[in-house]
Amino acid sequence: MRTAGDMNPFFVPEAELHSRVAKVQQEMITAKIEGLLVIQRADLFYFSGTAQNGMLYIPAEGPPLLAIKRYFPRARQESRLDSVIAIDSIRQLPDLLRSHYGKLPAVLALELDVLPVNDCEFYRRLLGKRKIVDGSPAILKVRERKSKWEIRQMEATAELSRRTFDYMRGAIRAGISEMAFAGMYEAAARKLGHGGKLRTRHFQSEGYPWHVLSGENGGRVGMLDSPFSGQGTSPAFPSGAGHRKLRENEPILVDFGAVLNGYHIDETRMFAIGSMPAKAKDACLAAIDIHNEVIAAVKPGMTTGAVYERSVAEARKRGYTETYLGPPGFKVRFVGHGIGVELIEPPFLAEGKTDVLEPGMTIALEPKLCFEGEFAAGIESVFRVTDTGARLISSAPVDIFLC
Repeated sequence: MRTAGDMNPFFVPEAELHSRVAKVQQEMITAKIEGLLVIQRADLFYFSGTAQNGMLYIPAEGPPLLAIKRYFPRARQESRLDSVIAIDSIRQLPDLLRSHYGKLPAVLALELDVLPVNDCEFYRRLLGKRKIVDGSPAILKVRERKSKWEIRQMEATAELSRRTFDYMRGAIRAGISEMAFAGMYEAAARKLGHGGKLRTRHFQSEGYPWHVLSGENGGRVGMLDSPFSGQGTSPAFPSGAGHRKLRENEPILVDFGAVLNGYHIDETRMFAIGSMPAKAKDACLAAIDIHNEVIAAVKPGMTTGAVYERSVAEARKRGYTETYLGPPGFKVRFVGHGIGVELIEPPFLAEGKTDVLEPGMTIALEPKLCFEGEFAAGIESVFRVTDTGARLISSAPVDIFLC
């Protein structure tokens, strides 16, 4: 088994970083933004190639400046940007901008969807009378479409995920708890390079790879904006794998998020130890059919709302309207989401959305059914939008795993 220790050092290529900066600068010019300050870790990694403690200033025109508080030697080694400097304090920012660019921006963009209010007010006071606007729409717009290099990173993560699912098929057994099984497969994934920490953008969202829902735990609705939440380990963490023991001849849903070198893959597969009960098997096969029909229907130029509606129509055609995407009264209104340097990012395959699919977008499609109090059924794979349709990035078999 090839382990993470055998892998070559990873760096984001210089040309990749320059392309990203140039694209966000175009978005800034359109939005009349003079300067963008990037602080959030996923965004910082995306534009600079490092996730060390610091900030990246991107002017609407000209080269960016990466200022690192801790730890400069690693940031200088990891980032392929030209201007990388060490700072002792964030309070140096105004002087840095004046010395590098001759002035402070009149209109400054911050990541207002994730930056705490206290931090925003700190920068407002630090930089004086600037107009502060939200820079996240420009950032996320650029991140939606992946380059060929990014697709290759996600394909590598998909291979890690496939090998982890292969491990699960051999390791799953009756009598161990959901959480124990999750710990087993996460340890196997870590040996393959899985980074463990799944990055999510919303402040109330917690990314984790141990979503194992067996039997009636799959039919538990909860706090998650998902068709089902599972039991979790306690009221303090009431979702995902719990203490219930896996049993023979019951449906077991495993939703595994993997990350390698900063790029995520999100996949769900159904397991059974022995045989799958007929009702659950039929539901699992219906989810696979919906998955395949939707991917076959995807075309660039299609709206994300239309993809959602197509999935709902496919569920209705198969007689699963009541259970599709959650039980009555608790249904979610999306069937997929973008994915990349964060587990969940735009675009969203959701009701009423008018965003248009474009080549290079990477999306996790997750048609799922919740039989409340009984079980969960579903599948999730990542695909990319091509010039003519869609192609799977996921490489795990699109199937039910009988073990």
